[in-house]
Amino acid sequence: MFFSQVRPLLSSCGRAATAFSSCSASSLLTQALLVRLISSSATLAMGETPKPESKPSHPKDEAYLHSVIQKRIRLFEAIKAQQIEERQRIGGEPIKITLPDGTVKEGKKWISSPMDIAKGISKSLAANALISQVNGVLWDMFRPLEGDCELKLFTFEADEGRDTFWHSSAHILGQSLEMEYGCKLCIGPCTTRGEGFYYDAFYGDLGLNEDYFKQIESGAMKAVAEKQPFERIEVSRKQALEMFSENNFKIEIINELPEDKTITVYRCGPLVDLCRGPHIPNTSFVKAFACLKASSAYWRGKKERESLQRVYGISYPDSKRLKEYLTQLEEAKKYDHRLLGAKQELFFCHPLSPGSWFFLPYGTRVYNKLMEFIRTQYRERGYQEVLTPNIYNMQLWETSGHAANYKENMFVFEIEKQEFGLKPMNCPGHCLMFEHRVRSYRELPLRLADFGVLHRNEASGALTGLTRVRRFQQDDAHIFCTESQIKDEVRSVLEFISYAYGIFGFTFELELSTRPEKYLGEIETWEKAEAALTEALNEFGKPWQINEGDGAFYGPKIDISVFDALKRKFQCATLQLDFQLPSRFNLSYSAEDEAKRERPVMIHRAILGSVERMFAILLEHYKGKWPFWLSPRQAVVCPVSEKSQPYALQVRDQIHQAGYYVDVDTTDRKIQKKVREAQLAQYNYILVVGEEEANTGQVSVRVRDKSDHSVKSIEELLTHFKEEVAAFH
Repeated sequence: MFFSQVRPLLSSCGRAATAFSSCSASSLLTQALLVRLISSSATLAMGETPKPESKPSHPKDEAYLHSVIQKRIRLFEAIKAQQIEERQRIGGEPIKITLPDGTVKEGKKWISSPMDIAKGISKSLAANALISQVNGVLWDMFRPLEGDCELKLFTFEADEGRDTFWHSSAHILGQSLEMEYGCKLCIGPCTTRGEGFYYDAFYGDLGLNEDYFKQIESGAMKAVAEKQPFERIEVSRKQALEMFSENNFKIEIINELPEDKTITVYRCGPLVDLCRGPHIPNTSFVKAFACLKASSAYWRGKKERESLQRVYGISYPDSKRLKEYLTQLEEAKKYDHRLLGAKQELFFCHPLSPGSWFFLPYGTRVYNKLMEFIRTQYRERGYQEVLTPNIYNMQLWETSGHAANYKENMFVFEIEKQEFGLKPMNCPGHCLMFEHRVRSYRELPLRLADFGVLHRNEASGALTGLTRVRRFQQDDAHIFCTESQIKDEVRSVLEFISYAYGIFGFTFELELSTRPEKYLGEIETWEKAEAALTEALNEFGKPWQINEGDGAFYGPKIDISVFDALKRKFQCATLQLDFQLPSRFNLSYSAEDEAKRERPVMIHRAILGSVERMFAILLEHYKGKWPFWLSPRQAVVCPVSEKSQPYALQVRDQIHQAGYYVDVDTTDRKIQKKVREAQLAQYNYILVVGEEEANTGQVSVRVRDKSDHSVKSIEELLTHFKEEVAAFH
């Protein structure tokens, strides 16, 4: 195809532009001459006999796409030349760069870059550093430093490095999609708290599927082979609107940006994209690239907006890691919770209630066990469980701010000419509970816990098994406390999380997300809250990282990411400070000085998060083999013959009365078949009884996945069960 042929030309000309514009004699005239060179070369290329396309293909207006790309490159290079010239004019002053170990390096203002510092440290570091952090802000390796600063460098092994690597890979994917199919690119981030990336784009009537992946991957690897640099410029709103005038999606994003927002644009090869960045130094760092799946999506997640196609991808700095990831992905598919849930008769979903799952008797056993586990901890940790309504007048959601910011995700209806909504979260209801009478400082901290049913109006295309649903429950709790109690309460929640995740066999990571650009409240309050969270994290004793500017608009938060047995990363628990809801609801308590009223701080926290989502994660984490304490099938009694059935039923009743989940197989199948079926059904213990066991009051005990067996009395068996449950608590 023409653009596949001309892409190397565009890329090499782009690098030529970089070289020209880096010279002190660079000027707009130089840029104009260079653009003519690109255009004339492209025209010659158009006269060549095109090579046959590989199927599948999609028709596009190549001349139009060519003109759009050329316009963007022309504008980008002209603005870049001006900015380089300006930096050279004002730069050159000596600056000090402080490294994490306290070492101070010297550089030149607006000239030296993090890559220059990396090269001065070691060739290996310069070859592997993907991104830097300058005074707490992520920074491109080739972006000039603007003054004295503290500098950190990150490789792929760090979260910052991986996220940047995958974000840049999304641009490589976007380049391939735009060049191959002439689509309108929308957004292309790395997947939050996950692995990989995706790019949403508008293709008209084209529906992507796996048949297109080889073609997309081929285009991406061409970009990698060309070692295209990621180049950054800052543009005005007017310049951005001109640059992306043909893309209504980008125009919408630009128009919604705050007036004082710095708008940045990045280029790699023929792709010029609106993006806040930062990015890896160049495309060659991406040694292995694969498309994973394609799905439909809506622009801005709204079903009434344009229908888009989303392509998911994964990439690594070497092919070995990609191969390991794809193998792990195939392994995970075997244990998809939807397959295991059907096989074990745990739950199902019906088209008459999409996104709201039916939990069958065995599934309900697990669901209730999870909630009982948390309830037991509540009693020990000073929480008080409450019940709150499912339906509220929309006045409540107007007070809380959800009507303005979240209404489209709510189920709203009318009762007696008044608007009501199903609750999507419990916090506003807990605020009403706090304010329903005068509160004293002696009652704080007040820890209110609620397993209330929640509903969120998720788009049908976003529903994914138990992990994205419309009806769910959370082990939700809100702690109302004084500012001086924040540290102790946060530390207590972290200990709760550590205990619960230890029971499940999860490892986890902690991040402190600080004040974002848009925030409510006073800076002093934020600083005190962040200091309290920092102190609590330090006292907790586990490693943690800071995530600058990623806090909620109403307060800083601690993000907890767990890793399951398949080494996949999930975010389940949450811990957020909130100064805004107490203010919106005008909550107060009487201080020690009875004449004085003070505002409480609200801590939102969940350990499991959504019980449905945790159910799915645990089912896959255990690969369907539930631990005894959580298992819906703890034991099954298998009589050898019909003569042994009365004793088998007696054994079942004794175990049942002791509080364990036990079934009995009274079919006329042979005992070998019964045992095999019980193993496939994942019963933890298979209890075989025949005439001998009936005469001695014993059972022959087989453990799941083990061939050997032992003989125990019923009392010994129940003692063993009790000890096994105790070992998990």
